[in-house]
Amino acid sequence: MDCCDHIKPDKPETPHEYISESLYTCPMHPEIQREQPGMCPECGMALVPVRGMKKTGHVSHGDHSDFNKHAGHRTLSFLTKFWISLVLTLPIIAYSDLPAMFLHWTAPQFVGSQFLSLILGSIIFFYCGWIFLASAWRELKARLPGMMTLIALAITTAYVWSVYSTLSGSGHTLWWELSTLIAVMLLGHWIEMRAVQGAQGALKELAKLLPDTAEVIRGSQIVIVALNELTVGDIIVVRPGGKVPADGKIIGGRSDLNESIITGESRPVPKTVGHEVIAGAINGDGSLNIEVTKIGESTFLAGVMRLVADAEASKSKLQMLSDRAAFYLTMVAVGAGVITFVAWLIAGAGTSFAIERLVAVLVIACPHALGLAIPLVASISTTMAARNGLLIRQRLALEAARKIDVVLFDKTGTLTEAKFKVTLVSSDEVLALAASVNAHSEHPIAKAMVEEAQKRSLRLQEVKDFKRVPGRGAEGTLAGKHIFVGTKGGDDIVVEREGRIMGTISVADAVRPESKEAITRLKKSGIRVAMITGDSEESARRVAGELGLDEYFARVLPGDKVKKVRELQSRGLTVAMVGDGINDAPALAQADLGIAIGAGTNVAIESAGIILVKNDPRDISKIITLSKLTYAKMIQNLFWATGYNLVALPVAAGALAPWGVILQPAVAAVFMSLSTVIVSVNAVLLRNRRL
Repeated sequence: MDCCDHIKPDKPETPHEYISESLYTCPMHPEIQREQPGMCPECGMALVPVRGMKKTGHVSHGDHSDFNKHAGHRTLSFLTKFWISLVLTLPIIAYSDLPAMFLHWTAPQFVGSQFLSLILGSIIFFYCGWIFLASAWRELKARLPGMMTLIALAITTAYVWSVYSTLSGSGHTLWWELSTLIAVMLLGHWIEMRAVQGAQGALKELAKLLPDTAEVIRGSQIVIVALNELTVGDIIVVRPGGKVPADGKIIGGRSDLNESIITGESRPVPKTVGHEVIAGAINGDGSLNIEVTKIGESTFLAGVMRLVADAEASKSKLQMLSDRAAFYLTMVAVGAGVITFVAWLIAGAGTSFAIERLVAVLVIACPHALGLAIPLVASISTTMAARNGLLIRQRLALEAARKIDVVLFDKTGTLTEAKFKVTLVSSDEVLALAASVNAHSEHPIAKAMVEEAQKRSLRLQEVKDFKRVPGRGAEGTLAGKHIFVGTKGGDDIVVEREGRIMGTISVADAVRPESKEAITRLKKSGIRVAMITGDSEESARRVAGELGLDEYFARVLPGDKVKKVRELQSRGLTVAMVGDGINDAPALAQADLGIAIGAGTNVAIESAGIILVKNDPRDISKIITLSKLTYAKMIQNLFWATGYNLVALPVAAGALAPWGVILQPAVAAVFMSLSTVIVSVNAVLLRNRRL
């Protein structure tokens, strides 16, 4: 299943292949391509733009099965090349001046032994180090020089100088420094990739929720088919303990399903004939026959994956800051390296020593830790959010949550159950008229009137020219007469025929039990809580009093909700708006943070930065907690990454050389890799925090 919703087919008969004017690829893993910038799922490096590339379906960001299948091989290749470089480095060290200097031992000489290091070093440089050179070329092509550019400059400088020294017979080579540097860089990158792979993967985790195949009833037989062979209308069999392969409706059987991908909780939900199920849910002890109603892009899980993909592609302000810092650090490193080289030459230290300092500066300044500091935390927080029933569409939205001053709730369906009941009616005739007009309406109040009429076995008439009156009610024509059902300034619903009031209807909306706990949590955190509704003043006052709200707005027409958000913002307050309806969309977009109820409309969801998969207002406090935890981790990682460079760069340049402290290139590589691992591990610790 592909969650990419921007794919434009090149040819109708080849839907998995198309041409994209702008793609993004990883410098280290060019087979990974995306339509949006983001992180490489393998190594965590920032993706760089590559224009005019041909892209096939198996590398799109929705097809994670391919990444999972080959991820281990790509990661393992770094370890394999490390072992090769290590084995070849041993004889290079043996024929260097190190054994004589420290062990008073010299390796046996033979014809051509003076070229042994040149041969082995060239193998290490071109075979084991080629991935760094190729990756640097991609960075430079994209005009985004970074970590790979610095590494490539460092090893190329060391290699060219060593070749020149060997062939000229000067003897001042950097062969052992070059070989150990490449070996350490390969090992360090392998460790980093393992850390990154263990730290991120919200989309991979979602993809694992689906089974590989499905059992489909075809005629009198049950056949096993791949998921992409399912069609709407297929009857699938889900056995006890199995996963539901597609969205559908139960037509046979009874069982309890674990729908934690919706609720964030593993509590089983009883399901029987007529109930809908979603792909990825885990079946309990019963066997189910399910009719497929949605496949591919239309499924709930595909929508979730799109939202998570958008979140992972989006950037927070801190991440944009770290990206700029990483770019400038690369420029600073190159400049510092050149200055270091020239300074040591002027000081009379010799070309070999000056080049060694240049290589150390280039290596230790690699901005990998800085590049990973923010996106890795953001990726983990996205995964944590998904596990808790929160879908982050935009990381800027999550960042804004920690600064919220007031949460503005839409009343119906958010703080209340949206299950209205008729409590008082003038007469059965009035109720029959109201129910007839609202027979096809989806509004919860309209449904309550229809249900009450059905309970009383009242006959409903056919309505013509039905029309909703936004914020007021509905109208239509019954038996040739105009009927209006709605509010006209009072607290009750009035029913009019030809402009004459026939009677009134009273309805009540019960407050959700979890709303009180949600409001209490927010107020304990020092956050004001307000409510907005189109209902009457009396109804709004009752709910606000029961929940202990700080403020409420009643009789607000749909078009005026956005004005109330602006009114709060004009007071200097940072506003979070929570809503679930089409008429909430403008207000969600206007608010500093728009939060949509997952059970709401697509329009509301598309206007929000965060979606609550559960219709549970208590999750608002989880968003704020996650935002604060995420921001704290980002700041910690920026401190580690930048602090390391501030200290390490002068040392690598030789600032402590007068005191006998010299940082060899290989040791610089160890410190560079270690800083990246520290940043990765610190990010992973976020997983242990509870929301």
